[in-house]
Amino acid sequence: MQPILKVNLSTGTFEDYIIRAEWQRDYLGAASLAARILYDDLTIELDPLSSESPLLILTGPLTGTFGPATGRFIVAGKSPATRLWAESNVGGIWGAELRKTGYDGVWITGKSNSPLYLSLNGSKPELRAADHLWGQDTYQIQETIKEEAGLKSTKVLGIGIAGENQIPFAGIFCDHGRAAGRTGLGTVMGAKNLKAIAVRGNGGIPLAKPDVYKNLRIAANRALKEDPLSSVMSDLGSAGAAEYLDYLGEMPKKYFSVGALEGTEKLSGSSVAETILVGKKACHGCVIACGRVVDLGDSEKRKGPEYETLLGFGANLGITDAIFTTRMGELCDRYGMDVISASGTLGLAYSLFEQDIISTDDTGGLALNWGNAEAAEILVHKMAHRKGFGALLAEGSLSFAHRFGVEEQAVQVNGLELAYHDPRGASGMALVYATSPRGACHNQSDYFLAEIGQVDDTLGLEYFDRHAGAEKAANVARHQDWRTVGNALVLCHFANVPPETVLDLVNAACGLELSLDDLMRSGERGWNLKRLINLNLGLSAANDRLPEPLLEPLPDGGAEGYIIPFDEMLSAYYTARSWNAETGAPTHEKLKELGLVELNIA
Repeated sequence: MQPILKVNLSTGTFEDYIIRAEWQRDYLGAASLAARILYDDLTIELDPLSSESPLLILTGPLTGTFGPATGRFIVAGKSPATRLWAESNVGGIWGAELRKTGYDGVWITGKSNSPLYLSLNGSKPELRAADHLWGQDTYQIQETIKEEAGLKSTKVLGIGIAGENQIPFAGIFCDHGRAAGRTGLGTVMGAKNLKAIAVRGNGGIPLAKPDVYKNLRIAANRALKEDPLSSVMSDLGSAGAAEYLDYLGEMPKKYFSVGALEGTEKLSGSSVAETILVGKKACHGCVIACGRVVDLGDSEKRKGPEYETLLGFGANLGITDAIFTTRMGELCDRYGMDVISASGTLGLAYSLFEQDIISTDDTGGLALNWGNAEAAEILVHKMAHRKGFGALLAEGSLSFAHRFGVEEQAVQVNGLELAYHDPRGASGMALVYATSPRGACHNQSDYFLAEIGQVDDTLGLEYFDRHAGAEKAANVARHQDWRTVGNALVLCHFANVPPETVLDLVNAACGLELSLDDLMRSGERGWNLKRLINLNLGLSAANDRLPEPLLEPLPDGGAEGYIIPFDEMLSAYYTARSWNAETGAPTHEKLKELGLVELNIA
């Protein structure tokens, strides 16, 4: 791998950080490698918003190689929302452009006394004043910096007003709406007074066996384009299965309180395609092109809604208007806020209003009745600017619920709001949310796809009924390990690439001779390493839990009456993982097996 550019904002200096060869092999790249690099720096005493807090942007060995859906990169650090391991996975073009500068990552330390942005043109880094950019949204800064650079091909990664205002769920954005959305790393960037990172490369992407890799990736892309899942994603986007998920009872409604809502068919990929879709957009080199381009009736082409946006600002709030959810998604993107956390916290407020726990006296006169879209839009603006009732919402759902004495009603895990896949409709997601290293996250394992049959027996994965219990725990763990491999390479989860093909691509790109078991062991190593980081940050077995609302049965819908056998599932998961049931820590034998025994748990 190429060096990482290490930038000290306090001193304005640069240096190259060389990645240890054994770490490259053991962790492959991106998320797992970032965890190993930052392991010693992430302590329980570390304030995520201090100058000492690291922010590491890292690509993987397949990023930018035109392989199947391999245009991604990750951002990592310590989360201001959860105070645990923070990791966010991003698509678009920026990661590939960074690799062409001759760097595989950017490691930000320190804090500037005034707003700056980092310019990396070729391999020449430069810190530039960004006072004129402060206050601009994430779309505006991209255009402003490109104009200053005089190169439209410059790619810009940056924060919006939410990151400047220290919203705990602020993200980092590039390529007009591609987001490192979860865990609040945009807040870390804002605390460092770093507004953006602009990159323009002129080099190539290093490959150990370029001719072999080229033939492999051409064949892999051809097969991926013809895969049925790719066709659905290309035609309908990430919401392509929304109607089926609704049928199964997996689509949350009215803040996870009901299983049925009239009009949810309007919040689907097919409905978007039939009404407002005018085009598609792809990440670097991707043959799927799941990104939506829509026209809301104003003849302006804009980013279309993802599944999480349609649900978060739709059924979650009792709203079934795809045009409204699209506008709210763009608003969050421009402000630089995570859509899931912003809409999840709003959903909690609507739920508390329905219960008379809060009133118009608290909300500044807004009646938060289900379906009130106007109030939601007003509060998104207020959240980003920390004004009035929005200032309370801006702290996230757990803090908001605590203020009104109802912490148990916040649908979150370890401070991160739940993604919009209700585990009562797909029980494996209960373990995914409870054990994810970054909180209630569906990107560490999209096991809901395995629940509807997308499993690969070459990985040792089996199919279990969506309402099966403890018997699927080991399967969930193995699926998490495989997705950890993908988050290291970095490979998009939407790409249904056969494991043997992934293995061949890795070996050709890196000059290795790994087996599929080696890849899976790397994923397991990365998963357990992140567990060690979180244990050092104060996590324990008590953190592996679901919020109380999800332990109650839904009154209607596709999962009506189902109760998740969570305790039995978690016990079986600990056994499958070889984790201590009392402490939640990997056993000494497991750490030895994974080559992690030398790492100390605080």
